[in-house]
Amino acid sequence: MKKGVLFLFILISASALVFATGASESGGSATGTPQTVSAYTTLEEVLAKALFEMYEKETGVKVNWVRLSGGEALARIEAEKANPQASIWVGGVGLDHITAKSKGLTTPYVSREANNTPAQFKDPQNYWIGLYVGPLVVSTNLDRAKALGLTPPKSWADLLKPEYKGYVRMANPNTSGTAYNVVTTIRYVNNKDEDKAFDYLKRLDTNIDQYTRSGSAPGQSLAIGEIPVAIGYAHDHVRLKANGANIEINAFAEGAGYELASMSLIAGGKEQVQARRLYDWVLSSPNAQKLFVDDWYLVLVRNGAARHPLALTLDQIKTVDQDMAWDGDAANRKRLLDRWIAEIESKR
Repeated sequence: MKKGVLFLFILISASALVFATGASESGGSATGTPQTVSAYTTLEEVLAKALFEMYEKETGVKVNWVRLSGGEALARIEAEKANPQASIWVGGVGLDHITAKSKGLTTPYVSREANNTPAQFKDPQNYWIGLYVGPLVVSTNLDRAKALGLTPPKSWADLLKPEYKGYVRMANPNTSGTAYNVVTTIRYVNNKDEDKAFDYLKRLDTNIDQYTRSGSAPGQSLAIGEIPVAIGYAHDHVRLKANGANIEINAFAEGAGYELASMSLIAGGKEQVQARRLYDWVLSSPNAQKLFVDDWYLVLVRNGAARHPLALTLDQIKTVDQDMAWDGDAANRKRLLDRWIAEIESKR
């Protein structure tokens, strides 16, 4: 063989070897580098840690995850639109995922596991899929209430009573999907009259001691007696009570809004193959379903999913006639939040 031909043969062979052993789309390689996928999650941090460690154990794929409240996740994904730093968003109020879709921040995916989720719990264009549902509730720390002479509130109207001044805590609608759901719920309670809704929210503000960044934070403060009354989602409060917190949980008499915690793939994410695999696994893994139900009291929407006897389901309470597409629309959301900032947050 001539020297030039031999050199070309060696060069081609070396190039083929590099291609065969180079890094894959998932971040891993045939040389043993662990495969990875980057995720944003709005699940509780302890739940996210358990879930993603379970995934790594079962699949060998490491999830590099960051926990953000719903509003924070939405803002970060939008800020990174030109150069996405994550490929999947797991958990978070469905309204946030609807807003993300309307802003072009997520991408459709027809999962092979999606057939097990009823149509009303997933996007018709396959941009997002629901994981679990949970209604808004108002809960009271009975020890603090007794010491302060408070009766546990059971309605939106109760929360306006003067005796609750400085004793109610909820999240900030600008950073929390839970709190934005409170705003939209009050709109429905007031027959979609936004002026009446904001009149209520301004009066409620008089009794709010502080607005937290995360929707689950008020419940955590409630459990330790830092605050006597908190607004949040039922599953968060049920878990606190099951773990020993002396709290009373009440559904709102006038009607409650509810979350459809969801999952989306981020448009332009660099690890789409691994993101789809994680997406499929979250929907289908028996171990993941067991974690959600047994340890976190979540009401899964997947067909045939188990139910925890302590979980509070939507058919057990009065709910508002919630239009999630309207609530999640980016223009509607911006108008409501701009008004909340102007009329409430800026006045504190």
